[in-house]
Amino acid sequence: MIIEHVAWKGHIKPGYKAEYVRRHNEIWPEMVDALKAAGVCNYTIFACGDELFGYYECEHGAAFAQKAQDESPVVARWCEMMSDIQVLSTEADTLEQVFRLD
Repeated sequence: MIIEHVAWKGHIKPGYKAEYVRRHNEIWPEMVDALKAAGVCNYTIFACGDELFGYYECEHGAAFAQKAQDESPVVARWCEMMSDIQVLSTEADTLEQVFRLD
C-alpha cells in the first residue's frame, strides 16, 4: 500500500488562537470517526503565531480522503463551525514537497 501525503496552510484570525486550540482539544468524536473513515492518519496541525500548516497521510489515497471528507456532513459542520476563526489558503495545492525521510 502506498500512503499519499496531504499538506495545507491557512491562518487563524487575529485574537482567536486560544479558541482554535480549545476547539481542537475538544474535537468531536464523530469528526475523528469521519477522518478515520476517510483513511486519514498521522494528522498534525502546526501553528507559528497565527499561521497554520497541516499535514496528514491518506491510507487509501488523497483523492479518496478528499472525496470522503467532501461528502461527510460531519466534516461540513466542523468546517462551518471553524469558519469564524480560521481561513484556509486556496493556494494549498501549490505546496511542493522538497524533502522526505522515510
